[in-house]
Amino acid sequence: MSKTVTVRVTRRVLSLDAARRAVTRPDCGGICVFTGTVRNHNEGRRVSKIRYSAFDAMALRQFRKIAAEARRKFGVKAVYIAHRVGVLGLGVASVVCAAAAPHRAEAFAGCRHLIEQVKKLAPIWKEEFHARGKSWVNRA
Repeated sequence: MSKTVTVRVTRRVLSLDAARRAVTRPDCGGICVFTGTVRNHNEGRRVSKIRYSAFDAMALRQFRKIAAEARRKFGVKAVYIAHRVGVLGLGVASVVCAAAAPHRAEAFAGCRHLIEQVKKLAPIWKEEFHARGKSWVNRA
């Protein structure tokens, strides 16, 4: 883990302040932080909770690759990606991504890239719990 890239998979509560602090730099005027939370519905079903599972080592490698790509494509200077695993209740943060760049446009674009690629590429799965039982969802 370098000073400019922080990645983690954890069972602990995610902190927006920790994400912001991790990417704060004197040469960056734009910081964008995205938080994904557990919502109460999906595909017409009421969801009561979600269990996230991950292949931790591979997820961390993928997070680093995604961070490097955001730095290269959008001029992002610092990246933070954290995903929580375990059983999470409604409204709980499951993923936090942050990007810092010299200007806001690059910070927004970089942060959006982070979350979109994490959802697309990271080996993280979610199992939703609902009135009829539970079901696996393709990607976190």
